[in-house]
Amino acid sequence: MTGRVTLVGGGPGRSDLLTVAAVRALGAADVVLYDRLAPYEALAEFAPAAELVDVGKRPGHHAIPQDEIEALLVEHALAGRQVVRLKGGDPYVLGRGGEEVLACHLAGVPVEVIPGVTSAVSVPGAAGIPLTHRGLSHLFTVVSGHAPLTASELEHLAGLGGTIVVLMGVNSLPSITAGLARFGMSPEMPVAIVERGFRSDQRTTVGNLTDIVVAAGRAGVTSPAVVVVGEVVRLAHDGDAGAAELMERAAGFAAVAS
Repeated sequence: MTGRVTLVGGGPGRSDLLTVAAVRALGAADVVLYDRLAPYEALAEFAPAAELVDVGKRPGHHAIPQDEIEALLVEHALAGRQVVRLKGGDPYVLGRGGEEVLACHLAGVPVEVIPGVTSAVSVPGAAGIPLTHRGLSHLFTVVSGHAPLTASELEHLAGLGGTIVVLMGVNSLPSITAGLARFGMSPEMPVAIVERGFRSDQRTTVGNLTDIVVAAGRAGVTSPAVVVVGEVVRLAHDGDAGAAELMERAAGFAAVAS
């Protein structure tokens, strides 16, 4: 009898941010394949009877290639096991969850996806940064910093407005900030880097488009981190006074536009 695969979004890494559905799936699992950014420390509690397989990528640990992860999911399910693939954040937000679902479909394996709290929204929130705010930003864009952005992508981001959230963006920070400036974004645009969201050693480094790379170097910023580019950064960094000033400016811009 064929088992099934459940892709579970583990959220930003804190176990109490797992959904009720995620906890139920873990409790019924025979095997759990987990990433390093998932709340794997809680697996002894939530999946006490399951075989635990570390497939994550981290320093000193050879990650299992994606195609082998997909093969393992299918292999365990075809052997009749209840398989949970525990991923950081949400499986469908830069998490390759779509590839794993397709692999299951191709093998005739039943598969379900349980959404998770994405770090794109939750980690800035943990640092007090709202991605949207009336009068400042009515949209946000999430991009991957894993690979360099093209000139066309940078041009569109610079002109789109709102808030930009970059996941896996520490290494690409110099090229992203330089590209946004090249295509017209204000050099004074605030930028925040939130490291290790929701952990006890969470830290936020703040600068602007022109000096954030230097500030990050001085602070020794490392992954995992979420980069936020936009006026909303000031709401957390400058406090109520800064927020009031920004709202006055926004109201002035709206009056001029009308």
